[in-house]
Amino acid sequence: MKFQWTNATKVVLALCGVATLGVLSFTRKGTVTNDIAALRKAYSSGDYKQWPAPMIDPSVKASFQDIGVLPAVSHPADNPSNPEKIALGKMLFYDPRLSVSGQIACASCHDPQLGWGDGKRVAFGHDRKLGGRNAMTLWNVAYYKTLFWDGRAESLEDQAQFPIKDHLEMNQSLGAMEKKVKSFKGYEPMFEKAFGSKEVNINHILKAIACFERTITSGKSRFDLFITGKSDALTDQEVLGLHVYRTKAGCLNCHNSPLFSDNQFHNDGQTLWGSKNEDLGRYNVTGNKADIGKFKTPSLREVANTGPWFHHGNFPTLKDVIFFYDLGNPAPIQDKYKGTARDSLLPTTSPLVKKLNLTDEEVNALVAFLGAITTTPRRLQPPVEFPQ
Repeated sequence: MKFQWTNATKVVLALCGVATLGVLSFTRKGTVTNDIAALRKAYSSGDYKQWPAPMIDPSVKASFQDIGVLPAVSHPADNPSNPEKIALGKMLFYDPRLSVSGQIACASCHDPQLGWGDGKRVAFGHDRKLGGRNAMTLWNVAYYKTLFWDGRAESLEDQAQFPIKDHLEMNQSLGAMEKKVKSFKGYEPMFEKAFGSKEVNINHILKAIACFERTITSGKSRFDLFITGKSDALTDQEVLGLHVYRTKAGCLNCHNSPLFSDNQFHNDGQTLWGSKNEDLGRYNVTGNKADIGKFKTPSLREVANTGPWFHHGNFPTLKDVIFFYDLGNPAPIQDKYKGTARDSLLPTTSPLVKKLNLTDEEVNALVAFLGAITTTPRRLQPPVEFPQ
């Protein structure tokens, strides 16, 4: 059957925050198929004012920024970028001698061929010990305000030290690592070119690595080309996915801004509370009970190449991720600790996680759109040999 628009219907939908751009045809099963031609014209116009209104929760309106093209990377005043520093940082990033075993480098868990992650559910490190969390991709980390799933690092310079000294990862004290790098005299000219001094110290090591990591940025995706005027850059299915992403699916509540992340922390119901894999997330850093179960919103740029997903890596496909949110977190709450002292640590899932009632068409369109914000992997040549 065909749904006929009336002025009264349009007013009601507008009051509910639903855009009435184009024509919507309703099947007997309630599936909504949007006028793709109208959506294509609006989204590729280069003018945000022509985009359909986003559907976002009132609680995020104050901080909301719509998706778009990434701006240029900014660098800290105390760590300006230069080609020599980037080259040094890359060398250190790949050098396994920074670890106590001499076998594990930063690149071991952040491989450009694996989406700057490691492709595993959770990372492993020293003596093949398993870590507790999935290795976050380094794609576009220059735009993050805090680092790690729990936000324990406040800058890339700060972040670089954690894997080195973590006993489950590189298992090397910062002092011992600095001494080891100093012993390789071939590094001295690289430090001199990068910092104007041959001195090798921990501060310069961390700054060089951070400087290199700020170069790990996405090129223009097909989404970027599309919204800046290349109207044929997306397929009809991807255009529908873009629209569902900004409206019915509610993705913009957390995955907004050109980074496709709000740079905040949310409890999406995946604390696994009461299980052997329980992880209280941000709370472990802040001690604030309001942070129980909260994890950093990862950027969705390049997401099709960065699986498996979530902090525990338990979701092997993007469709699994979408089904999880569509069902509104159906996982049962572990209640074996109710009535005990652990009651005070019972996590509360964010109210932003709710049933979406997506159709199969909309789920497939969302998966297709996530592919449109993923670019073709670029080859990065690792160092052939390291300074001696």
